[in-house]
Amino acid sequence: MPVVTESDVRGALAKVIDPEIRKPITELGMVRDVRVGDDGTVDVGIYLTTAACPMRTEISDRVSRAIADVPGAGAITVELDVMNDEQRTELRKQLRGDAAEPVIPFAQPGSLTRVYAVASGKGGVGKSSVTVNLAAAMAARGLSVGVLDADIYGHSVPRMLGTDQRPTQVERMIMPPISHEVKVISIAMFTQGNTPVVWRGPMLHRALQQFLADVFWGDLDILLLDLPPGTGDVAISIAQLVPNAEILVVTTPQPAAAEVAERAGAIALQTRQRIAGVVENMSWLDLPDGSRMDLYGSGGGQDVADRLTQAVGANVPLLGQIPITQELREAGDEGTPIVLSSPDNPAAQALRDIAEKLAVRRRGLAGMSLGIDTTRHL
Repeated sequence: MPVVTESDVRGALAKVIDPEIRKPITELGMVRDVRVGDDGTVDVGIYLTTAACPMRTEISDRVSRAIADVPGAGAITVELDVMNDEQRTELRKQLRGDAAEPVIPFAQPGSLTRVYAVASGKGGVGKSSVTVNLAAAMAARGLSVGVLDADIYGHSVPRMLGTDQRPTQVERMIMPPISHEVKVISIAMFTQGNTPVVWRGPMLHRALQQFLADVFWGDLDILLLDLPPGTGDVAISIAQLVPNAEILVVTTPQPAAAEVAERAGAIALQTRQRIAGVVENMSWLDLPDGSRMDLYGSGGGQDVADRLTQAVGANVPLLGQIPITQELREAGDEGTPIVLSSPDNPAAQALRDIAEKLAVRRRGLAGMSLGIDTTRHL
């Protein structure tokens, strides 16, 4: 029988990833101690960030499975402990730095995260459904993706992503729940039941600022912001807090909806933001005989893209058209995005195509430091 050593066990623990922070537990100071008996028994002490850690069972199971793979390992005991204040402070400094006040990482000049603010002129066009499906599709491609539910009054993202978890707080740092490999934060996670949020503009601004700065998002490739309909306080706050956010306009083909959606995109003229493109939702209904029914008319998405192109003086593409399907609605209600639950559905295919266009777009280098020393050395 192979002889198990402490080094073998610690090597196995280095492969255990914390389900919230997404880093090895050995790097996070979560391994308290390792004891190996002469008969191969292994006793491990693991620190949790908080006593109410919602991932305690998942962490314990991951540790047990990792040690069980070590040749010669016998009975395994995992003892869960809790970090003290000093340890939590060190963890926060390790993850976020030692700045006196949290900063919004996506607003910094060197940020490589592409931020999309998903906007619509009016409610009921499927903006949130588009947001969560784009996020899930991008995450399925292997990208690190986050969703901020900025629709404070009409929040629906947690339900559509199928999560009712509460965030974990480590000092002033908030760990967002993860669902379908997407990190998500919403005011719904801080309210009881279906309690309405009754706030004025300044409180909305402060909540968004905290979600952007206090939440530990990690190294995101994509951050999607699900904005409320219209051009009110939240849209203005996002432009101030994350000025590099690109606007993604969602509309239906209906001329009345398209006209209002154009206003939502035209806010870029005042905020000096870039418009990433237009998504047309509810474009048509496929009938059993193979024909299509244009329930809400046709051409609205292209009209919005054309008029915004003329208004801003830069190309605003129509990124895609999403047909109406019953499965799309059912997937949102059940909490599993259709791009995952029914990937061959026409709506899912359209959403994946849009996600791919947004995910592979190249970033410009304007305004970014390249880290090149221009000093002439003799």
